[in-house]
Amino acid sequence: MAYVHYERLRSVDAAMLAVEDANTHMHVGAVALFDAAPLTSPDGALQIDRIRASMAAAMLRTPRFRQKLVPIPVFEHPVWVDDPRFNLEYHVRHTALPQPGGVRRLKRLVGRLMSQKLDPTKPLWEVWVVEGIEEGRFALVIKAHHCMIDGVGGINVFAALMSPDPEAVPPQETERWIPRPAPSSSALLSDEIRRRASVPLSLAKVGWQALREPRDSAEALRHGASAAWDALTAAGGMASPTPLDDETGPYRRVDWLTVDLGAALDAKRALGGTLNDLVLACSAGAFGRFLKKRGVRIEDLDFRASVPVNTRQGQVDHELGNHISSLFAPLPIDEPDPIKRLAKVVETTRELKRSTSKGGWGALDDFSDRVFPSLMGHMMKLMTTRLRLINVYVSNIPGPRVPIYLQGARMLEIYPIAPVVHVIGVALFSYDKSLHWAFNADWDKFPDLHELLVLTEDEFERMIKAAAARPASV
Repeated sequence: MAYVHYERLRSVDAAMLAVEDANTHMHVGAVALFDAAPLTSPDGALQIDRIRASMAAAMLRTPRFRQKLVPIPVFEHPVWVDDPRFNLEYHVRHTALPQPGGVRRLKRLVGRLMSQKLDPTKPLWEVWVVEGIEEGRFALVIKAHHCMIDGVGGINVFAALMSPDPEAVPPQETERWIPRPAPSSSALLSDEIRRRASVPLSLAKVGWQALREPRDSAEALRHGASAAWDALTAAGGMASPTPLDDETGPYRRVDWLTVDLGAALDAKRALGGTLNDLVLACSAGAFGRFLKKRGVRIEDLDFRASVPVNTRQGQVDHELGNHISSLFAPLPIDEPDPIKRLAKVVETTRELKRSTSKGGWGALDDFSDRVFPSLMGHMMKLMTTRLRLINVYVSNIPGPRVPIYLQGARMLEIYPIAPVVHVIGVALFSYDKSLHWAFNADWDKFPDLHELLVLTEDEFERMIKAAAARPASV
């Protein structure tokens, strides 16, 4: 039998494809700004070939970036196969800003790029190299579909290009990539039929194990059922409607800001909780004031954030795909005092972490993969289109606390871009001495997005001042 290769898309990753439509684009991304001088040729042009060479070498460690998705006939479940027509120049694109190349123009460009869906017939990622940015900088604008990576996985892939040593020798592509042959449609179909025919046998083995060890099996079943139920009901019902919950359109508006990471860490040590708690408290204050400016009565609103939690452990630490669960956190947007607001957030997140909902997503994913592959997709569609379980998505990704370099070019700033499922997504990345916030929002619903940015920065400053004013004994 001839050698063929394919990898079945996990249920939770396939759900990211199921949610996508003409208005909901399920790619994640990042905008990284660099000092351009080390990668600029004597004539002033950015050396794009050096950047492409680094990416080609890094991809040898991550074959997924040379793979595309094809559906299994009849069942339509996607599988990864090597793309025999892979073209690096298609995926690593080169452009420049009109001069004088201000950051505002860069944000508009990023918004347009994030408004465009990835081509489903090719590997699901793009990198735009943008030169001509003021103060002698260039940017990498990165897009990858959420079915390939989550936030932490994306950072691990990105790290393969970088080094904390500015003098580090960049990796070299030392071997020619040869695509592995993909199976025929009929082979995919027959494999899937055999796989699904084996499900009753797997369930029978589980039943036999339960008969042999009834006490342990009953406890495992009880825990799994409880975890799955908690995952389904963790949001506690419908969130309150707000003007932010209108139907999402296809166009995006992107904005970002940078705050002092050291000040944030000092504040959370003084006030308690985690850095993520502090982020949620500042976001709650900003969204509360933002909604009030729009004439919304925020008292007694059940305003909730979806907060992703990394579930990687041990050997899956560097795997691609989604290894996250979600906490649905009510935010006290009507609490004006920053310290009291943070205390309420800390209490909420501690209670959510004590629940079994985090493990419930794993239980549901495992069950879906074994028995009902489209279950996670149906659930995601239900949660994002029919049920209003959340009002905003807030993701906080930890990054390196030291400067890192791309072929000697120092990365100055990096802003993660969350997908827009509920009109706006907020994502943060801690890097070096700064905490970078990025807002990805529906273009039509957020003509005043910069106002939310200003309010967020102000709430952060209020939190820092409140922490500094606390007695030393606290």
